[in-house]
Amino acid sequence: MMNSLWIAKTGMQAQQTNMDVVSHNLSNVSTTGYKRQSAVFEDLIYQNLRQVGSQATEQNVLPTGMHLGLGVRTVATTRNFTQGTPLESGKDLDVAISGDGFFQIQMPDGTTAYTRDGTFTKNGTGQLVTAGGYPLLDGITVPQNATKIAISKTGGVEFFAGSTSIGTAQITTASFINSAGLEPLGENLFRETPASGTPQTGTPGNNNLGTIMQGFLESSNVNVVEELVAMIQTQRAYEMNSKAISTSDQMLAKLSQL
Repeated sequence: MMNSLWIAKTGMQAQQTNMDVVSHNLSNVSTTGYKRQSAVFEDLIYQNLRQVGSQATEQNVLPTGMHLGLGVRTVATTRNFTQGTPLESGKDLDVAISGDGFFQIQMPDGTTAYTRDGTFTKNGTGQLVTAGGYPLLDGITVPQNATKIAISKTGGVEFFAGSTSIGTAQITTASFINSAGLEPLGENLFRETPASGTPQTGTPGNNNLGTIMQGFLESSNVNVVEELVAMIQTQRAYEMNSKAISTSDQMLAKLSQL
């Protein structure tokens, strides 16, 4: 059996995975705080048919070897955490982070999740929650008689009834030494892993924790044009691998006719 059939098959599988990643990016182009992903590939092991540097004669060594590779595989997907464009919404409870940092979310099992999605709203008790109903870890509750909420760049929250201040609260954010190591949970949430490191938490504006922008939401950092170009490149690479299989099959057919 010709190795090229199996080698080209690994190329088609890798490009199929790449297309899945590109499609996921495009489907989330309008998702608040979404960070684009990209697939990472590596070449497979090699058949070492002639060792480079081995002795050709007593005085000479081979300057090159003969190594036949066995294809490619997808080994990871990496996430690009560059800032998305802040879009003004005009809503008091919509907040975006400018710079690094994540909002901290209390999950039902007691763990903490992290998000860049600042689409907060009030639940039935006045507590600030995400669109999925998960409360902020800071436990911020809007007083029932509050008519206005002001959030500063450093996360300070002040409630007003008319022009009278009736209470304050504080939003804290978290950052990681390796944000790409966070595990996505869906619902715009991430979870800490050993690869991400432990979170550094504190007041926004300090220690690379970003600053808060009230009345804004961070858009997805997906660039549609880049994704469409990546889609075309993926399609062409898939077609070339398919052509390699077709050509190998034709060569086998010729052999069978001899």
